[in-house]
Amino acid sequence: IMANNTFQAVATIGYPESRIILSQCAIYLATSPKSNSTYLAIDAALAHVRKNGVQPVPLHLRNGVTNLMKDLNYGKDYKYAHDHKDHFVELEFMPETLIGHAFYQPAENPTEAIIKQRMEKFWKQKYI
Repeated sequence: IMANNTFQAVATIGYPESRIILSQCAIYLATSPKSNSTYLAIDAALAHVRKNGVQPVPLHLRNGVTNLMKDLNYGKDYKYAHDHKDHFVELEFMPETLIGHAFYQPAENPTEAIIKQRMEKFWKQKYI
């Protein structure tokens, strides 16, 4: 967001005034906490797919748009998280073969510490 907003501001304001915006953005980004957790997570997930193949989407997450699909339990027992406290439901979103497997591991930085606390609150140790 910061980089895109800086780009837009620089394009709008132009040089030489934009040098101040560029400096502020560069310093903000240079001094912000760094993490490669999401990079490692997506690489781990892609490696898993390459090794094990694509896994089926759980039936309760599939959209049952036809009677046949509904008869096959597509969408059965689905819970819309935003209708529940804290916008969370203890509903499994992973394919059956991946239940309990964690690709994302929060790093030790202030932002991801908050993410880790939220994951522990809702999932306990299941995905940490």
